[in-house]
Amino acid sequence: LSAEEMAALDAEAAAAASDWAAELSSAAWTEMDEADAGKKPKPATRTEDGARLKKGRVDKSLASSVANDYEDVDGSGDMDDDFSANYYDYDADDVEEDYVPGSASIADEDDADDSAGTKKKTRRRKTRREWGKIPDDKLPRVAIVGRPNVGKSALFNRLTGTKRAIVYDQPGVTRDRMYIRAFWGDTEFMMVDTGGLESLPGSPNDAPSVDTVGGVEILPGMVESQAALAVNEAAALILVTDGQKGLTNADESIYGWIRKYHSKKPLLLAVNKCESTTKGEEQVLDFWSLGGPTPLAVSAISGTGTGELMDGLVAELPPPTEEDLDPSWKDGEGDGPLKVAIIGRPNVGKSSLLNQLAGDARAIVSDYSGTTRDTIDSDVVGADGNKYTLIDTAGIRRRTSVAASKDAPESLAVGRALQAMRRADIVVLVIDAEEGPSQQDFVLAERAAIQEGCALVLCVNKWDRIDKDTYSMNEYTKTLRSKLRVFEWATVVYTSALTGQRVQKVLAAASEASVHHRKRLTTATLNSVIQEATLWKSPPSKSGRKGRVYYVTQASTRPPTFVFFVNDPKLFPDTYKRYMERSLRDNIGFPGSPIRILWRGKGAKGKN
Repeated sequence: LSAEEMAALDAEAAAAASDWAAELSSAAWTEMDEADAGKKPKPATRTEDGARLKKGRVDKSLASSVANDYEDVDGSGDMDDDFSANYYDYDADDVEEDYVPGSASIADEDDADDSAGTKKKTRRRKTRREWGKIPDDKLPRVAIVGRPNVGKSALFNRLTGTKRAIVYDQPGVTRDRMYIRAFWGDTEFMMVDTGGLESLPGSPNDAPSVDTVGGVEILPGMVESQAALAVNEAAALILVTDGQKGLTNADESIYGWIRKYHSKKPLLLAVNKCESTTKGEEQVLDFWSLGGPTPLAVSAISGTGTGELMDGLVAELPPPTEEDLDPSWKDGEGDGPLKVAIIGRPNVGKSSLLNQLAGDARAIVSDYSGTTRDTIDSDVVGADGNKYTLIDTAGIRRRTSVAASKDAPESLAVGRALQAMRRADIVVLVIDAEEGPSQQDFVLAERAAIQEGCALVLCVNKWDRIDKDTYSMNEYTKTLRSKLRVFEWATVVYTSALTGQRVQKVLAAASEASVHHRKRLTTATLNSVIQEATLWKSPPSKSGRKGRVYYVTQASTRPPTFVFFVNDPKLFPDTYKRYMERSLRDNIGFPGSPIRILWRGKGAKGKN
């Protein structure tokens, strides 16, 4: 049946169920009136299938409730009036399908006084599954700013309900802008975490451009530039200060800078680190001298005062319009744009590649190894018109090197990078063309494809630094596939993030790999391929027993997972299993996508 026919059948079934429920309710009320007029019937002692109920229990089925008008009985056999045993638990399935965030409202008064006796409309509990009707680029931005080491990232994690931002007791940990969707009540917005402001950039138009500067000595200027860009595009601002240290000259300078260049934007003053029950309110008194917004005592650790802060924030944000609502921005499986994680060793050009694809100075770029720490999400539109979410990550070194490092936040940055693989659909492994593939690249590819099940694209960056001839690319590809021979199915793209050469081919390769990553095949097609493969090479025999493949079916996608039903999985060695995988790839394809094969024998213990 087509989608339209299925929708029509569902609507017809819903209408029939509604009519049946109305008739059943009318019959129930009639029988209850008759029971009240005469002798009240006894509760049912048997269920519909004839089974005897235990003592002190009654049948609570729908038919029994209509026929016998049961009441709750507690453990002692007496009637329980508090109705505690029959409560209503509204879960995700109870949310109305046409619910839109911001459109929920309590039933009108005329509905409560409906003389026709119709059922009163109630406001049901909303769940996270119903959020996400507004695309990320249409949400209002809320930027968190302040001087270094005042708890901006900790408050960011508290307000968004995540642990995405790295929190460490060290100034200058946050460097790039981080965007995460958040909501409070019926209001959705995009929360932006920024680095600490040390030297104010002045006018946002005069802020230094990240693309035209480089080097370690001006890295702090890059952090301020990113924060200035976040403030410039924000619809509301949250100025975070340290309540334990009191009002400082840096806080006054930042407040004056915001009021000078962004006086029309709503500003909230959050005095952080006020978790003390005795001194928390006293720590706010110094900040009244600013003469601006009301200082709110909050604590990112305990969550104290964050409710009042969010209430004041959503009151200042503009409400969403009908043009902003776009439920179709997600795909058929409930996901948004295609998530592409950019993974690699340190200083291979991941952030430069992100800036080239985004067409903006989205991440800080410098020759300093380990510049990127947080995972940076950026929404871009490719040349094919598809939407992508690019995830820039920190460089991942070997585990022994990270353990021996003096940079304490590096281990946290590596953990965020590994988590980015888990939430990504495609992983772009960036390899330095001058250094070539290493053992660490093989480990990262194995983690992304085999463990996380992501599609894989091999991006050889810095190709402009290679002395090339006509056969350079082919020879390099042979060397690359020989060192990463397990991932010979991965797509290889040669780029230069510095000049922008062939960077758009990365998104094209990711889009093609995503198509095969979500491909689903019929059982008939699979069995036709496997039958031909077994004719070319029969299953081996072991101890007088010969392996037999009964049939094959696809269990899931992302990655494509196939289940081989055989007589005994132990009869199939690893060489024959790899032969079956090659047969699927040679006849069907799956370029850029890993595939998983499960071998199931007779009985529950036959799964491998």
